[in-house]
Amino acid sequence: AERAGSLMAVCMCQAVLPAHAGPRGELGAGPLLRWMDAAACLAAEKHAGVSCVTASMDDIQFEEAARVGQIIAIRTKVNRAFKTSMEVGIKVTVQDVLSNAEKIVSVAYATYVAKPVGAGKVELKPVQLLSAEDHLEHSLAIERRRIRLGYVQVFQKLMQESNKEGDFYTCEEKGAVSTDHTHVQSTELVLPPHANHHGNTFGGQIMAWMQTVASISASRLCHCHPILKSVNMFKFWGPSFVGDRLVFNAIVNNTFHNSVEVGVRVEAYNCEEWIKAQPRHINSAFLIFSAVNDKGELLTFPRVQP
Repeated sequence: AERAGSLMAVCMCQAVLPAHAGPRGELGAGPLLRWMDAAACLAAEKHAGVSCVTASMDDIQFEEAARVGQIIAIRTKVNRAFKTSMEVGIKVTVQDVLSNAEKIVSVAYATYVAKPVGAGKVELKPVQLLSAEDHLEHSLAIERRRIRLGYVQVFQKLMQESNKEGDFYTCEEKGAVSTDHTHVQSTELVLPPHANHHGNTFGGQIMAWMQTVASISASRLCHCHPILKSVNMFKFWGPSFVGDRLVFNAIVNNTFHNSVEVGVRVEAYNCEEWIKAQPRHINSAFLIFSAVNDKGELLTFPRVQP
């Protein structure tokens, strides 16, 4: 293959098989998220020269659906390296084998952290920029990092203010569905196939499990198979390992006519923590779904009562 752009670029291709498809015959979000994480991690480790772990992913938007028989291409490259972390750009396209037409499925940005070897510290080398696109993404990466850090701080401030006020909307709305009806809890045991090459649970695997419970939660409102449109504020607060029990709690936060937001919280337990009921909060995210009928028309979600 001919080299183009960054030296730290990785391309991964996958054929969409029936095992990867959901009930609508389209590529499930779970397998796609796993592939995106794996490809981005390869690019990060190619640059760092050491093992890397997923720290966060910016809001992931899904623009196009892939179907069985089509080819998914995932192109990743390191846009900018900071002291111990780096931003990896992810571009996912789908290609039809018969027509050769190619469409963009998703463009996302992930942050990976280099794991030090022993007691030594890792200081990442700068990214070598070879093209005009490399220079543009390198400049934008520092702005995206600033927004990323500010986004988390603003959100935490809003949560603290809300908790202090303690004044929540409790008035019942006629015809609204209680959010209790949408609560879904699932427990997964982390086994070796779920872990990456350094013993941590795959970030993409956790995202796939989160998507499953969130989809079930959303389906309790629309009574059909919801379609994942985006994953927002996906951040790792801590690692999990082989042998851990991961508990996923999903609940609908609100509906917006043709879409619904589902919040998912992930807690990890080792054997001792499991007995003592001492969870480690390792991840949270917000997933946005829509739903369509047999004619492809968007369905309206009912209002919810918190």
